[in-house]
Amino acid sequence: MTQIHKQSSIQDKQIAIIGAGPGGLTLARLLQMHGAKVKVFERDANQFARVQGATLNLNEGSGLSALRAAGLMEVFEQAYRPGADKMLFVDAQAAVIIDELETESSDRPEIDRGPLRDMLLAALAEDTVVWDARFSSLQRSEDSVEIVFENGDKFTADLLVAADGANSKVRPYITSLKPEYSGVTVLEGSVADIQGTIPELYELLDGGKICVLDDEKTLFIVLKGDGSVAFYTGHKADQHWCTQCGIDFSDREQVLTWFRQEFKGWSDIWAELFRHAMLPFIPRPQFCAPLDQSWPSLSNLTMLGDAAHVMPPYAGEGVNMAMQDALVLANQLLDPATDMRTAIAAYEAEMRERNAQTAAETLKFTEIFHSYEAVPFFREFFSGNQDVLLQKDSYREAA
Repeated sequence: MTQIHKQSSIQDKQIAIIGAGPGGLTLARLLQMHGAKVKVFERDANQFARVQGATLNLNEGSGLSALRAAGLMEVFEQAYRPGADKMLFVDAQAAVIIDELETESSDRPEIDRGPLRDMLLAALAEDTVVWDARFSSLQRSEDSVEIVFENGDKFTADLLVAADGANSKVRPYITSLKPEYSGVTVLEGSVADIQGTIPELYELLDGGKICVLDDEKTLFIVLKGDGSVAFYTGHKADQHWCTQCGIDFSDREQVLTWFRQEFKGWSDIWAELFRHAMLPFIPRPQFCAPLDQSWPSLSNLTMLGDAAHVMPPYAGEGVNMAMQDALVLANQLLDPATDMRTAIAAYEAEMRERNAQTAAETLKFTEIFHSYEAVPFFREFFSGNQDVLLQKDSYREAA
């Protein structure tokens, strides 16, 4: 679905979006293209308040389709990073497991999260985004939603869309269903100048990404266009490890000590990441929304992206699902033959079914990445046997 209707039943409605991530900004752009009044409220103090995350792949049928509908493909083609999809799989000692992989087609081009956000922001009408706006609460009637922010400001909208991420404060107003812990926790870090600080690792990256697989653990290292890297450990842990482990994540030596213990025997080249990382490190327990989640649709309140269907990152689909959500929701809202409640209900039904399938696949990948089966599985997977994921249970028995 890539066509947006030219006439709209929300032409004179005030729409509020909480969250200026790729999903929220894509929706704002799609709606503004057709005359809708949109305000986006973002908790960041300004556009440059914090470092944006690592490289994202955008896929045909989802992220790229949304950009195409938003009229931004030409800008995207100038901003994406050819060759950044290259992936090298190595073991804990940096020995190559699977040769470098680079897709021959451009159906999964990669772009850094920062440039993607900048591109979407630049496409919006001036003053669309209200920065330093931290959501506090809302009061909803059938006709309107009054939003209250932490600084006491209020805003009344005809429609509110929650795009405020995995820890959404708006989601509880829609459903009491909570995401479930996946069993894996990520620790995120970043190094500002990888070539200058860890040249050996820079050479190994060769413009792309590294995935370290060993001992039921993972380490992903992603080179960004500005010469920095983002890196993410993955290990099995209790859901509350982040708060109960006793580690001060702003203390480099404490985190390095933890890494040496948890990833015992791993090459010292990986420890160099921790020695040179910017502070603080960020622990992220990985959650996934229930695959069978459902709720009664409301007349003027809905959600998209991680707020609606958070999932671990191990299939690379999160941003694509959020941007596809925006496209589907925009199409429904801009259909002149549909009232807002009906549009929301149709969008949510499609969104839940689509994302349940993606999340199920993501959970399988999450399990495999953090298992002793990871190396033989991915050798088979990247040899061309894409159906091996569907055969995972029988594959485990044969491995």
